[in-house]
Amino acid sequence: MTTTSPQVPPASSGTPVLGPITHVALTVRDIDVSAPWYAALIGSDPVLDEDTGPFRHAVFAVGGTLLGLHSFPEGIDELPFSPRRLGVDHVAFAAADRAELVAWERRLTDLVVPHCGIVDAHYGSALSFKDPDGLPLEVFCPPGT
Repeated sequence: MTTTSPQVPPASSGTPVLGPITHVALTVRDIDVSAPWYAALIGSDPVLDEDTGPFRHAVFAVGGTLLGLHSFPEGIDELPFSPRRLGVDHVAFAAADRAELVAWERRLTDLVVPHCGIVDAHYGSALSFKDPDGLPLEVFCPPGT
């Protein structure tokens, strides 16, 4: 199978530019389990928690981004997460520097959230962990901070 990349025209004064990511929405198995877990992790309650009919969502303010949790009354496809499946690989939250990353490592340990410890690489340092549904999350800081 051959795929082609779209041709990107040169930018002009009328070309819109994508802004920052405003929100990320994650589908969870049981929002009554996940919402309190995320509230403890984030350190605040959701800014919105409503049942729209087709789905229920709880939304957290995380810096300048919203993090939404969605659950569906009819349930979800019970396939285990795989980073090799088409879709999101993981969600990363920013840490200002490695000292803040170390503080997050202690916080996750205090919350009894299993994690792999801090991993340093040439592109930055990361602390990876999973939510109650096994969705991969991390706290990340750039190199040399």
